[in-house]
Amino acid sequence: MKNYRKRIADDILIRKLEGKGAVLIEGPKWCGKTTTAEQIVASILYMDDPEKKEQNIAMSELNPKRLLKGETPRLIDEWQLAPKLWDAIRFEVDHRDQLGQFVLTGSAVPADTREITHSGTGRFAWLTMRPMSLYESGDSTGDVSLKDLFSGVSEIDGNSDLSIDRLAFLVCRGGWPQAVDMRDEIALDQAMDYYDAVVHADINRADNVQKNPERVKRLMRSYARNQGGQVPNTVLSQDIAANDETPISEETVAAYVNALRKIFVVEDMPAWNPNLRSKTAIRSSDTRYYIDPSIAAAALGIGPNDLINDLKTFGFLFETLCVRDLRVFADALNGEVYHYRDKEGQECDAVVHLRNGRYGLIEIKLGGDKLIEEGVRSLKSMEAKIDTDKMNAPSFLMVLTGIGDYAYRRKDGVYIVPIGCLKD
Repeated sequence: MKNYRKRIADDILIRKLEGKGAVLIEGPKWCGKTTTAEQIVASILYMDDPEKKEQNIAMSELNPKRLLKGETPRLIDEWQLAPKLWDAIRFEVDHRDQLGQFVLTGSAVPADTREITHSGTGRFAWLTMRPMSLYESGDSTGDVSLKDLFSGVSEIDGNSDLSIDRLAFLVCRGGWPQAVDMRDEIALDQAMDYYDAVVHADINRADNVQKNPERVKRLMRSYARNQGGQVPNTVLSQDIAANDETPISEETVAAYVNALRKIFVVEDMPAWNPNLRSKTAIRSSDTRYYIDPSIAAAALGIGPNDLINDLKTFGFLFETLCVRDLRVFADALNGEVYHYRDKEGQECDAVVHLRNGRYGLIEIKLGGDKLIEEGVRSLKSMEAKIDTDKMNAPSFLMVLTGIGDYAYRRKDGVYIVPIGCLKD
């Protein structure tokens, strides 16, 4: 077996298997779901093995229990090709009355769920995997721990080795495990190949509806242009018409975006709803994000040099990279990542909120003293709005930067942390 880079999801998977009969790992193609599962399972069924695919699907219709025989934990890879397996696994888990029996992986939600009659509640646990964070790919030193910040550490000391050129490359390369150890030119091709596969094939498998590749490209370009924005489908439709002269209806946009969501290409961020001192109206729309910044770069047809020459676009895609990493880290801490916007113009790029009620407020800035000061002012203003009589005060305030050598705590208590030294 080739050298395996440890993933943050490894420990999460082991923990979930200890508490449930089956664990479903979901996420985009090429993010490492199968490889991660292979590290701990005792037997494997590859549903999409070209030599056995049709036979496996036929068997799932005739005698699904036969496919479940094998040492446990047993991996069922790309289970969504045979949706009837879901209820068969649920039944098997019930009757074996043992934990840690199955691991399922899926790079898409089943196109047809009518054959699934049980939700899986109490039998299944869910685990979302994303492309690698910078810490997992070896591009972050990991000197600063998000867990430590939640634990109340007062001082931090970290060093980032990322130059602006390297950071631009990492945005365009993305966190695809296959690309991490490739030489730079070949590594950059991987995200473009992923994008091409989505446009010409994968998006159609989401709902078994053939789509126009040129329309998919236009939508994905528009989605990339709106990274970090709270834009409705009507705005995406207008943006496509303004930039490409060929309109796409709002209904078509909605169908295409839903298909991208079902194959885990996009992962929008929900709004955070804290207790506030005033009755400020909070904007509740989701914020648009690709699951990895390299998809946005590929959709726009740009590379590292283009980002260096267009710092505004660089900033938007850097934010997508940071959101990806924060989501990976939050999963390890039993948390979620949200955004905050209100109608008075107050915003917070990322709120990492844990199940125990603790949360941290984060502003994301590419770098530079002026932008960092803007981030600090925004965080302080956000903190002042929170009603701490009704909820906890934030565990920390952080400006997460791209460019910067050192992590440190300012005299006002705000942490300045380069993404190149952050870990879970």
